[in-house]
Amino acid sequence: MRPMGDIDELKARGLDRTVARRAWGLTRPYRKRLLGFVALIVATSAAGVVPALLIRQIINVAIPAGDTTLLVWLFVAMLGIGVTVAVISMVERWLASSIGEEFILDLRTMLFRHVQSMPIAFFTRTQTGSLITRLNNDVIGAQRALTGTLGGIVDNLIGVTVTLITMLILEWRVTLVAVALLPLFIIPARIVGRRLQALSREAMGVNAEMNTVMTERFHVAGALLVKLFGRVDHEVEGFHGRAKRVADIGVKQAITGRALFAALGFVGTVATGLVYLIGGFIVIDGNLAVGDVVALGLLVTQLYGPLAQLSNARVDLMTALVSFERVFEVVDLPVAISEADDAVPLTDPTGHVTFDGVSFRFPAAGASALASLEGPRSEHGEEASDWILRDIDVDIPPGSMVAIVGPSGAGKSTLSSLVPRLYDATEGRVLIDGHDVRDLTLTSLAGAIGVVSQDAHLFHDSIAMNLRYAKPDATDEELVRAASAARIHDLIVRLPDGYDTIVGERGYRMSGGEKQRLSIARVLLKDPAVVVLDEATAHLDTESERLVQAALAETLEGRTSLVIAHRLSTVVDADVILVMHEGRIVERGTHAELVARGGLYADLARTQFATTTVTG
Repeated sequence: MRPMGDIDELKARGLDRTVARRAWGLTRPYRKRLLGFVALIVATSAAGVVPALLIRQIINVAIPAGDTTLLVWLFVAMLGIGVTVAVISMVERWLASSIGEEFILDLRTMLFRHVQSMPIAFFTRTQTGSLITRLNNDVIGAQRALTGTLGGIVDNLIGVTVTLITMLILEWRVTLVAVALLPLFIIPARIVGRRLQALSREAMGVNAEMNTVMTERFHVAGALLVKLFGRVDHEVEGFHGRAKRVADIGVKQAITGRALFAALGFVGTVATGLVYLIGGFIVIDGNLAVGDVVALGLLVTQLYGPLAQLSNARVDLMTALVSFERVFEVVDLPVAISEADDAVPLTDPTGHVTFDGVSFRFPAAGASALASLEGPRSEHGEEASDWILRDIDVDIPPGSMVAIVGPSGAGKSTLSSLVPRLYDATEGRVLIDGHDVRDLTLTSLAGAIGVVSQDAHLFHDSIAMNLRYAKPDATDEELVRAASAARIHDLIVRLPDGYDTIVGERGYRMSGGEKQRLSIARVLLKDPAVVVLDEATAHLDTESERLVQAALAETLEGRTSLVIAHRLSTVVDADVILVMHEGRIVERGTHAELVARGGLYADLARTQFATTTVTG
């Protein structure tokens, strides 16, 4: 999380009018209700002085005159004011909550949509906990700015104005004394208020760190790593340290808040006492009624609280805008993979894939906003990468199988990732059926391509729901057909809950081979024209590999396939084998042709098949 700085720094930088305008622009759907909300605040604030004036009438008029009828009517008026204010407050609260919750919903949805549209590189660099904090804490902070800070400023401003005018009308001398005491009230409020603001912002940062730790350690892979390395005590100690910082800040906030409350209470007591003291002298001199003094004493207690809050209004507003700023930082992150305005759908795809002069490098991380989500970065983390792919020219006819092999880091996975637009080519074009993939709608492109990776991801849901992720309207019969073709149906029906079995976080209740076959079944439901297999059998045992290979054979039938493999035995029957080295295609041909050529592929084959022979 980006260091937020202290309150003085926040005030010194001034109001960011661009952020304020953008924040106000987001309120467009709620402005009529916001206007009603503000009107209700004005009404309740103005009504705040009425009880004091009614009490003044009781003391000055009804009691001295012995007018019991007037006394009863004044009592009824006080009840009426109380009921009216209560009803208005309920409506005000309903408006505030409905506006606030809808605002949170829209803002979170906007953020979630934008994050989902980010390129894969974004997720490899971003701390999940920090990102979740943006979608939770900062969105709520922005909502509070809309209904809390705005409402508070209007409420306090109207309340102070009406109260001061009323007090001046009743007795200007007593009012001036009360106003003269304001510095004793406002100065502690400003000092302690700044301290509370700084503590709140520090708490945001510490909570974000704690969220990041929990997100990573509660993930199955993270928890497994902790256990395998025997680091449970270390992790508990580290978490305890972060949680203790949160607890310590909470204690400081509580004590600081109580100190402010006590100080303001003392000053308020002194001010009220002075009102009665000076007002009493004026009453004794015969220049003021007793009821006026009582009313002034009641009104002065309504004056200092709002004034103290208004003294920190600018800081409150600035703090609220920081939440908007942090939301906008995420929204403004550039979407590398976007759909062109004139994009066309890919209809009836045949699977003709072409790489035309393709070169690729990862762009610079660049954006300063991203640094606040990444955590630790390398010294050169914002620079563009070296070229990952250079001058790739390949034409893959429909229905053919092309294997991509080569040493680690050669660019194999990156090349295959350009087809479904997980990345876009830096130079050159990737075409499907003659269409540049950048000219196609993302939905139709995704529908034409199926990917089976070496790390098959499953959501924490049932087997059926994981399969239907590819085709939400798939029937039970279609699920069974796909699972049977993927050689996984027999295993599913032996499970106690069958297709309703929950697979666990990331599918960890299933073995690697079972997850791969479920992933293959999911691709079969999708029925794509192009299938990308990225090391689909790399980490499987012999039996699992045999089952997965059988499933893949059915999956690839009649489809264009790009098969990335370290095990050359899985690609010897490919129509064409592309051999990559340092981002370039250095050889191409069939297995027999490449072995006879005696190049890099022949060396790889000699090493692997010799090892197989020895170990076999």
